[in-house]
Amino acid sequence: MKRLIKTLRDIFSIEELRGRILFTLLMLAIFRFGSFVILPGIDSKALADSFRQQGGGGILDLVNLFVGGAFGRGAIFALGIMPYISASIILQLMGAVVPAIQKIQKEGESGIRKINQLTRYLTVGITAVQAAAYVVNLQTDHGNAIVADAYFFWISTIFVLTAGTMFLVWIGERITENGIGNGVSLIIAIGIIADLPLALITEFQANPMMIFFVEILALGLVTMAVVLLTTGTRKIPVNYARRMVGNKMMGSMTTTARQYIPLKLNSANVMPIIFAQAIMFIPATIFQFQVFQDSDFWMSFQQAFSDYTSVGYNIVFAALIILFSYFYTALVVNPQEIADQLKRQGGFIPGVKPGKQTSEFIDEVLTRITLPGALFLAAVAIMPAIVASLGVSNQFAMFFGGTSLLIMIGVVLDTLQQIESHLKMRHYDGLMKSGRLLSRNQVGAPTTL
Repeated sequence: MKRLIKTLRDIFSIEELRGRILFTLLMLAIFRFGSFVILPGIDSKALADSFRQQGGGGILDLVNLFVGGAFGRGAIFALGIMPYISASIILQLMGAVVPAIQKIQKEGESGIRKINQLTRYLTVGITAVQAAAYVVNLQTDHGNAIVADAYFFWISTIFVLTAGTMFLVWIGERITENGIGNGVSLIIAIGIIADLPLALITEFQANPMMIFFVEILALGLVTMAVVLLTTGTRKIPVNYARRMVGNKMMGSMTTTARQYIPLKLNSANVMPIIFAQAIMFIPATIFQFQVFQDSDFWMSFQQAFSDYTSVGYNIVFAALIILFSYFYTALVVNPQEIADQLKRQGGFIPGVKPGKQTSEFIDEVLTRITLPGALFLAAVAIMPAIVASLGVSNQFAMFFGGTSLLIMIGVVLDTLQQIESHLKMRHYDGLMKSGRLLSRNQVGAPTTL
């Protein structure tokens, strides 16, 4: 306890770090406030009652979880920041196959600005489509909650929801630039955490003490497994040839604890599950329109993609996670770049020639460790559906792995790592006595979106 108090005192004694933390908290407070500002023309109480009567278990429950309940309340942030994630996914996929996008990505800082601008424009379009689908959903399933003229409601809702999502994008960018942690990831994580206390209380009231204790124990074990998945690494030893720097001999033919390349078991971090979840939202959004409601064939698809506990949904979801694990790992870890960097520094992997063979060796190791990491990630992602089938309430089951737990742990670890870096730079003790969080910033460790 004394160490924790001392660490907190050290954090707030650093003016820059204190300012960043307070700025981040202010921006997140604005996000939570906006989650309770209701759209024009909606009776929030009637909407909440309608959602409650229809029960849970659908994909809309996941959407509601990511935005901290704003979707079910009919708030101005009902769509959250997920349209921005979807736009980012589309542009990253296009960057892998479209030469024009690839050319922009290679333009350095100016290319990053252009990609960011294209992402914002695409976000506006995606948000407008999802806002229209949201209106259709309200009119179809919750018509009694709409108290405004139909045309006014259509125009005002699409405009306000689009503006709300773009405002969240702006908040996320400001947090990343002036705060602590990744802004977009923090917004998603805070939306998820906001529902945790209510889920715990509801589950406690609905079950005997022993059952609730077993559920909490299981949640703790799943959390530990996800932490191990997030921080696990495969260390490739590296030797450095002796060389003269000034009048000192640098390097050694022996390997020390710090002379290795740490390739993460899950190099893509939380991105595959965010990508897969965003893709899974698309069918549920499209099938809301009337043109699909009249067809039994498309209605069967809608039912499959609207229930996150269904077998078909989880098979597709797991396959997408495995696919995106390989795809995003290839984007964030470049074996050729690591091999070139080693060669410039006079380093080599024992038994492997520098250059092309080193690159091929790193790529082979990365491919081998990505498969178990992707399978484990997919297993954790479908865990909520498994525990829900065992009798756990849908609201609480979403925290047993799945997108929610992976995002929360990934965001918390990345934010702690940034705080740790600020403390270490100013010669303070870090948050963790062992310093293991520093491994997240080594070669091959990606950042969170």
